[in-house]
Amino acid sequence: MPQIDLSQYKTKVPPKKKSSGRKDNSFNWGELLNKDISFGKPKVNDKRKEAFYVELSTLLLSGIDLKTALDLILVDQDRAKDRILFEDIKDKVLHGSSLSDALKSTGMFTDYEYYSVKIGEETGRIGEVLTDLAKYYKNRISQKRKIISAVTYPIIVLMTSLGAVFFMLKFVVPMFADVFQRFGGHLPWVTSVIIRFSAFTDKYFMVFLLLIIGLAVFIFLSKEKLWFRKAVSTAILRIPLAGDIVRKVYLARFANTMRLLVSTDTPLLRSIALVRQMIGFYPLETTLGEVEKSILKGESLHQSLSRFSFYPPKLVQLIKVGEEVNRLDYFFGKISDQYTEEVEYKTGTISSLLEPLIIIFLGLVVGLILIAMYLPMFQMSNSF
Repeated sequence: MPQIDLSQYKTKVPPKKKSSGRKDNSFNWGELLNKDISFGKPKVNDKRKEAFYVELSTLLLSGIDLKTALDLILVDQDRAKDRILFEDIKDKVLHGSSLSDALKSTGMFTDYEYYSVKIGEETGRIGEVLTDLAKYYKNRISQKRKIISAVTYPIIVLMTSLGAVFFMLKFVVPMFADVFQRFGGHLPWVTSVIIRFSAFTDKYFMVFLLLIIGLAVFIFLSKEKLWFRKAVSTAILRIPLAGDIVRKVYLARFANTMRLLVSTDTPLLRSIALVRQMIGFYPLETTLGEVEKSILKGESLHQSLSRFSFYPPKLVQLIKVGEEVNRLDYFFGKISDQYTEEVEYKTGTISSLLEPLIIIFLGLVVGLILIAMYLPMFQMSNSF
């Protein structure tokens, strides 16, 4: 994707104002809203990012210059890797680089952080932007812990049960099959099916394993290709429940990113262009590209968004009201909070439902296998 020339959108730095008591729409996203999956160079973990942004924003808002603030942060670094990282950032700043460019050059921070910090530098609101980033990572850590707590038990039950089923199909069923073969006679239909399935699993297990590995490699090599991203996003959005959750995840992220950009007096077209680069989801990228063209032709933002089914009518109406009262940042914040709450509620509900469903389903599978194995024995005992 081509990079945007930021110089053409240079924004005049507004004078600092005292707090007006306006409600602070800080970041409050769920774990899924900006999940970073990296197979290459590792990123700085969320806890360290939160601490870094908290310290740096506090120091800058208290009037300390950037160089001194980085020196003070460097003093608290106990880990060698962290010390090397922040020394590199400080050296780049001392040699004339901006903080955003220094963060980006390390390869350890996301594009979202880079553009957010850059906007803060250009608008003179770097302290507020860093505070928002710190709050975002604090909420992200909290949501991550909730999700891990919610899914840990179902995953353990699922993996244990699947292991038990595999063990039975691999070792137990063949033992019974040998016994039945010696006695001869007609086996019940369900027993014959289980024995054939066991033999099929044993014969083609390595083939299945190689197919799974091959599929994982294929996905890894193709994940950045346009056709693959289009196909995957289309398929995900059509999945019942999961598709709706994924769409609301990215809509919440879109709204919260727009809130930050609009609140820093960033021009609307520039905000949309930056959001396209920050959020790597194919439907958003393509629709926002068309929205840019429509706005250039004179359409309003809500009119441009209403042409695409990806954006719900309620979202479009709220944006329309925001444009009419000139409070887009407030309404974008409300939209983000609403979708985030819906995502958290639905994921929590699904997680709580999965636990008993997994136990019941796999209990039925194990019970079916046991019945299929013991049924011929009952028949043989009744024949004597």
